[in-house]
Amino acid sequence: MSRSLKKGPYVNEKLLKKLSKLRAGDKTITKTWDRACMITPEMVGFKIGVYNGKEHIVVDVIENMVGHRLGEFSPTRKFIKHGGRMAKEQAKEGAAV
Repeated sequence: MSRSLKKGPYVNEKLLKKLSKLRAGDKTITKTWDRACMITPEMVGFKIGVYNGKEHIVVDVIENMVGHRLGEFSPTRKFIKHGGRMAKEQAKEGAAV
């Protein structure tokens, strides 16, 4: 279920306050644990470290990200390829050809 239009998008005020103290394009990384925070136009050009449960993943905010959430750009699960013995055999055949 989405957030009420009456309330508006959820934006962490502390995060915006931290970013307002910095200059756009500055190389400092602002760490945050708030994955649900909506990306606003004021955040464009900053580097934000978004926590994925294990580490902070650095997200360079660009214009196309406005309206999305910070957590969308910090995956929480690591994909390890499918397959076992059969996949290894196919990889060997592909490398031999």
